[in-house]
Amino acid sequence: MQRISSQMNNNNTQSSLRLQESRLNAANNQIGSQRRIQQLRQDPIAAGHLVRYQSYLQRVNQYEKNALTLSDQFSLREGYMTDSLGIMQRVHELAVTGANGIYNKEDLKNMATEVDELLKALVQNANAVSADGNSIFAGTNTKATAFDIEMGNVEGSGVPLIQNVRYNGNNNINLVEVDEGKYLQNDNIGDKTFWAEHQQLFGGRDASAWQSSSNNVISIDGVEIQINQGDNIYAVVSKINDSGAAVKASVDPIRNALNLETTDARQLWLQDVNGNTLEELGIIKDSSQLPPYNIATGTRVSGGSMFDAVIAFRNALLSGDQEAIGSRVLGSLDQGIDSLVTRIAKSGAEYERAQLNATRNGKLALDVTSMVSREGDLDFTKAITDLKMLDYTNQATLSQAGKMYSSTLLNYMR
Repeated sequence: MQRISSQMNNNNTQSSLRLQESRLNAANNQIGSQRRIQQLRQDPIAAGHLVRYQSYLQRVNQYEKNALTLSDQFSLREGYMTDSLGIMQRVHELAVTGANGIYNKEDLKNMATEVDELLKALVQNANAVSADGNSIFAGTNTKATAFDIEMGNVEGSGVPLIQNVRYNGNNNINLVEVDEGKYLQNDNIGDKTFWAEHQQLFGGRDASAWQSSSNNVISIDGVEIQINQGDNIYAVVSKINDSGAAVKASVDPIRNALNLETTDARQLWLQDVNGNTLEELGIIKDSSQLPPYNIATGTRVSGGSMFDAVIAFRNALLSGDQEAIGSRVLGSLDQGIDSLVTRIAKSGAEYERAQLNATRNGKLALDVTSMVSREGDLDFTKAITDLKMLDYTNQATLSQAGKMYSSTLLNYMR
């Protein structure tokens, strides 16, 4: 019920004008922002969907960017590995040539000069850096030089030559998210890429009477293994073999010592995380020494890197040892080439998978953008029509109000 008074028409007119101005302002804001929803209360359900869609779209765009970045890294890495494969194949050709027995020692020394240059090129590839200055083959230790060079005197050469190449990176792998909870591995571990043979470790300590005195934790190639109090050498072997690490453990039947062998071409990373199980078994030095060069003095090691194989070949050429070239050196070079081919094939497969993820995320981003547009974008045709109608109504109201209150001060001065 309304109270009829002399102010009723004026109040109603003013109220209608304020309401029309509010609607007109809201329509102008919609057109200016190109968004249908200006406040959550306008359409709570659509606003809730819109927030989730926009959040998901940001993640999808980031997944696409991650996949494309990985593709670039895989492509760059594969280029250096392919070049290294060409170097190894040339070294292998020289090894076959040097092993046929028709060249004298002077000829072999001349061949050693080319092999030494090929070795330098191989190390150069291994220490390659990307466009942003990160080491390509240093694992996650990207700011360090992947491989350190040790120079020394070699019999048959009058100048210092590369005597040893040591890995300076780590064995950690980056996980890059390319979908909801789905990750691609960025495996830049240099001592896998440039390793030639399966590494074998033969413990030098009799472990037949050994028992763990406490609960310990050991790490093998980044896989942590729990050793319980009272476990003997056979329990340790069983736990290592069941751990999922790419290592096969066994007990030496003669010396009763722990033996370890990788299941593919790689360098073993062994560490006592908690306790000193591996140290007591005579496999590694004390826990202050970090892998991979913490192998105990009494432990015999076999299996080396591609650098070791090329260095052994060069040294055999300098000393004129054709028998070593035709047997041990050729075998190591063959294994190194096979290992590198496998790594190149793996890198190519990873590149293709990253490209597939980038393509899928690009298409998904378009679909999600369409969903965002459906919930939040403004229908310009309808919005402009509504704006014109509101403006026309406002003008009509103002005109009518002007006619209702046409009296002015001049009417009383006549």
